[in-house]
Amino acid sequence: MPVNPELVGRAFPPTTPYLVGREKVREFARAVFADAPQHTDVEAARALGFADVVAPPTFAMVIQDLTLQQLLSAPDSGIVLARTIHAEQRFAYTRPIVAGDELTAQLRITGIRPMGTAAMVTSEAEITDADGAHVVTATSVLLIGSDEEKTEAAA
Repeated sequence: MPVNPELVGRAFPPTTPYLVGREKVREFARAVFADAPQHTDVEAARALGFADVVAPPTFAMVIQDLTLQQLLSAPDSGIVLARTIHAEQRFAYTRPIVAGDELTAQLRITGIRPMGTAAMVTSEAEITDADGAHVVTATSVLLIGSDEEKTEAAA
């Protein structure tokens, strides 16, 4: 298996707080074609009861990526980025992300499933606000290939 099975249950340190910027939310909304006005217009967001523009649901990936970098750079993980595919993504929100939020994330590896010479690594990033309140849990599944696949392909 290309992944260290002892990763299951490991929790990584919380990330440095990420301040959600209004322009970052607008840029992300444009990039993912989220054209609802609350993503770009402060007054439209306020009319819906929000303090500022509301990030599209997949914006949580920006913060989760900080945690996945911890996993990918862990020297004992066995994970090689060149053999990694992002296979699945889910979000469970308590509330939307809004510009001005200061968010921190902590990654925990919840499962590793062998698949032939590859492995599926499931992780959860708990994202909280400056008060420590839950905002969203971002669950990722990474498919990690092994060197054996290259060897078999070359034969």
